[in-house]
Amino acid sequence: MRIVIQRVKRASVTIGNELHSSIGPGLMVLVGVAVGDTEADMEWLASKTAQMRIFDDENGVMNRSVTDVGGDVLAVSQFTLTASTRKGNRPSYIHAAGHDVAVPLYEKYCERVGQLTGRQVLRGVFGADMQVELINDGPVTIIVDSKLKE
Repeated sequence: MRIVIQRVKRASVTIGNELHSSIGPGLMVLVGVAVGDTEADMEWLASKTAQMRIFDDENGVMNRSVTDVGGDVLAVSQFTLTASTRKGNRPSYIHAAGHDVAVPLYEKYCERVGQLTGRQVLRGVFGADMQVELINDGPVTIIVDSKLKE
């Protein structure tokens, strides 16, 4: 699994010109599930999401997590994070997990982050054509890959 974590002032998902989800200060997380990903990958990433210290403390040092600051989390599935760009200029998505694997792992990731942070994780809709808006705070953007463990 691969996620992109963005510290945001606010973020939202719109589907079919209707607001579906929106958050205030917190994290916007894009979630990509690949072939071979497991619940262990999901658990590792959920823990990283809840504990990543990318919010400023009283001294202006990034030393607090979304859990520490009581921030919101918006998670959106994004199979394009699994793209292979090794050959040519058209990304290949052969590494993306099918719905039977990706949907349960995405849902479990959202549930687990909610448990770890003590706050409901808002979501997009798996497979939907979504418009995502955000105000990246900093900007702070972190890519985390469960296979690389970085």
